[in-house]
Amino acid sequence: MSATTLNRTRAALLAVLGYALLIGFTDNFVRLVAEEVGLWQFHALRTAMAVVLFALGARLFGLQLAPKRWGPMIARSAIHAAAMLVYFGCLAFLTVAQTAAGLFTAPIFVLLFSRFLFGHALGPVRIAAVALGFVGVVLVLQPGSQSPLGWASLFPVVAGALYALGNLATREWCEGESAASLTLGFFVALGLAGLAGMGILALWQPAVPEGAAGFILRGWVMPSGMVLFWTFVQALGSTLAVSLMVRAYQLADASRVSVFEYVILPISALWSWILWGQTITLIAVLGMGLIVGAGAMIALRNR
Repeated sequence: MSATTLNRTRAALLAVLGYALLIGFTDNFVRLVAEEVGLWQFHALRTAMAVVLFALGARLFGLQLAPKRWGPMIARSAIHAAAMLVYFGCLAFLTVAQTAAGLFTAPIFVLLFSRFLFGHALGPVRIAAVALGFVGVVLVLQPGSQSPLGWASLFPVVAGALYALGNLATREWCEGESAASLTLGFFVALGLAGLAGMGILALWQPAVPEGAAGFILRGWVMPSGMVLFWTFVQALGSTLAVSLMVRAYQLADASRVSVFEYVILPISALWSWILWGQTITLIAVLGMGLIVGAGAMIALRNR
């Protein structure tokens, strides 16, 4: 590896660390928002704030926000938005580390979808990686009667599957689109889903449990200053984090950066411990290690 390549790889690692620190920190405060408002209102508010931030970014930095092709961008945004709806819904009930572990099964699902949807062959290394990652997910989420949500604790894996589909859509359908337009499309899709969810709940008017237990069923409520503050922190942190991740992929080989991304698992666990005193078991640590190992095998094999 040349000195220039080494320096760019180090810079990419620093960018990914910045991404992980921002996401790990901001996502830990979704639990506070979930105590007062619902999932749908949270996304509607966050999108409104993100759109303002993107408008400022377009004016100050000349960001390209309009897509070249609307259809593929809308389809990709809808898939990624569905993944994040599941992800943020899980944050009200599981730790960030557990939820992120489910989301980071995405490389495994990319392989499976590539095989069964697009007919790409899977070699023994990739098959072993899928098996290793599956064992890791079981160890982290521990589905069943003894886990916090029973078998529902596997919902973060649904987010990982949808996120994988969105990544395939990015690669197959959205080549040449700017990162800013794709990210804005993602936020807008989440905001529209939030408005739709609030509309359905306004008509349905289900019984809503108190606190975080009512996160998914709660419609519009008047947000407090605390909710608005942490939602803005989420919007700002998300846009900055995505920018850092895009920069990382511009600096270094994608196979290296995709392995770096797994640093979010220990950093999320560290933030949960610092902020809330939450700890993870040795079995969960082992599971995270297996998920990281599976992702590394897939990334290195792809090289």
